[in-house]
Amino acid sequence: MQGNLTALLVTSFIVLSVVLIGFIAGRDKSSRSSVEEWSVGGRKFGPLLVWLLVGADLYTAYTFLGLTSTAYSSGSLAFFAIPYTIIAFFISYFYLPKLWKVAKEFKYTTLADYAKGRFDSKFLSLLIAIVGVLMLIPYIDLQLAGIQDTLRVAGTGYINVQVVVIISFLLVALYTFFSGIKGPTYTAIIKDILIWVIMLFLVVTIPMIHFGGWGSMINKIVVESPELLTIPTTGPKGIPWFLTASLVSGLALFMWAHGATGVLTAKNADTLRKNAIYLPLYNIVLILVVFLGFAAFHVLPEGSDPRFALLNLIQMSYGGVVQGLAYATIALASLIPCSIMAIGASNLFANNIYRDFINPKVAPAKLTLITRSMVFVVIGLALVFGMLFPTALVSLQLLGVSGMVQIFPAIVFSLFWKKQTKEATIIGLIVGLVVTFTVSATGMTYGIYEGFWGLMANILILMILNPIFARANSRNSNPIMDLLFTERKVG
Repeated sequence: MQGNLTALLVTSFIVLSVVLIGFIAGRDKSSRSSVEEWSVGGRKFGPLLVWLLVGADLYTAYTFLGLTSTAYSSGSLAFFAIPYTIIAFFISYFYLPKLWKVAKEFKYTTLADYAKGRFDSKFLSLLIAIVGVLMLIPYIDLQLAGIQDTLRVAGTGYINVQVVVIISFLLVALYTFFSGIKGPTYTAIIKDILIWVIMLFLVVTIPMIHFGGWGSMINKIVVESPELLTIPTTGPKGIPWFLTASLVSGLALFMWAHGATGVLTAKNADTLRKNAIYLPLYNIVLILVVFLGFAAFHVLPEGSDPRFALLNLIQMSYGGVVQGLAYATIALASLIPCSIMAIGASNLFANNIYRDFINPKVAPAKLTLITRSMVFVVIGLALVFGMLFPTALVSLQLLGVSGMVQIFPAIVFSLFWKKQTKEATIIGLIVGLVVTFTVSATGMTYGIYEGFWGLMANILILMILNPIFARANSRNSNPIMDLLFTERKVG
């Protein structure tokens, strides 16, 4: 289908303007003066900025395109995104403030930093860093796929989509290298405003355009496709899958490097508590976006590619200007999370792999430059990987969720469990990863989300082995444990 030149021009203007704002955000040299300033903004962001940053970080183009695609092809299974975010935000209220206090006190910028200090273990830190970087590449690729799909619908016949995608991501890499976390933070303000305005506009007007209103649309769905409104009770993705996918995804959400990066920008622990309360407001948009997938099921021609459900629905519903605003919103929901993900992955590599194992005596200024430069490597790998394996991205990202949740016991349990040992934690993490990838490779899930099997094995091993290692371990205290398990307050 031919693209729309007006839509393409509007999209390009908005995206380029936002990228320019990303560069301007880093014009102060202090934004790149140290790893802490570049990656977590010196921990100076208040509740509103953190809310916008974490929202921009977690609600990506993949969220909106993926939800409508899943709703179009699999019905109410798409609603699993609602409970999983609620689970994530609810439990984050209790553990993120404690994690932030430790990170603030010891100037940590990654979860691997915390694990190294908490357990006195560079090996555990390395393991978490490797898992974090490897699992994040497919996620960055999905942002690549999001903007590629958007440009394909908007610009077919006018541009070479792959070339423009490469240029777009190189521009993002440049402003991320230059501005650090301040770039995506200030551009997230524009992106989040567009999401609330444009997505709400879509969910109000599309039912009116094609069905005469929400009531008529719901009635048509109930009468003609009631299967869209129910979750299967049997099969590979039934209610057990829905429940375990929601739980695993919720536990994994802030284990991702980009999730942790957003959290560690907060200026105090109370900011994170407020965010845990108010971040679920984004789910208002998510719930309504799922219904756009149901609308697409009835509006698009039979046999349409589910991957383009939302984009094609927009194309069939509006003129060029509105199309351009909607496409720009989706494109920004690709580019801005990509920037934050690149910061998180670069931080893990530079601090927890390069500094800890390759060059422990690296000077702070050189480490900062290496951390910033890794953005180009991470985004470059994602571009190459996405071009080589374009059909495997969604399955790899879902597997990435299952992989990331395996570090949950190492991070969250240890914030509350004083006698948790590094040996039991490492073995549990390795077993969890092995079980997860074995279940995925063999397909023997029994209708359960892969990561759930790995997490249960992980926790079981931890519980069985920890008492054995705890008795043999004579050293059970360090400065981090003193901070976590005494009444001393952080200065």
